[in-house]
Amino acid sequence: MNWYPHVTVATTVERNGLFLMVEERKNGKLLLNQPAGHLEKNETLFEAALRETREETQWQVRLTGLLGNALFTSPVNGVTYYRTSFVAEALEQDLSQPLDSDIERAIWLSAEEIQDNKARLRSPMIIHDIARYQQKQIYPLELVSHPRAEA
Repeated sequence: MNWYPHVTVATTVERNGLFLMVEERKNGKLLLNQPAGHLEKNETLFEAALRETREETQWQVRLTGLLGNALFTSPVNGVTYYRTSFVAEALEQDLSQPLDSDIERAIWLSAEEIQDNKARLRSPMIIHDIARYQQKQIYPLELVSHPRAEA
């Protein structure tokens, strides 16, 4: 059997000291997560981050920076995730946009509230991203490139 990591993206969106999070139902549990998800075929990492944020939170965002990459193997399912995390600015919420089926709601929480709910976090990468954001470990988007094959 071939092994490969799942390529995912996540966004850290902060507004007025609060972070955009989602409550999602997984295996009968209500968990907290950042807007995040899998890269789809023929999609750039930027497109994936914008799409996942819109589908999970109803928010249109603008990517403003890169937090970096993380590799995490889930002890729950044994899957290894290779994640690119972005920083984004909230622009506008579109309440007509349906939420993904497993998302209960989008909520804004302080870093302290997120930390207080550590047992409900879907992944330790959430705390890692918020810490990097708070420490201003934000890099230019130009560090990510999407070269296309010449026709």
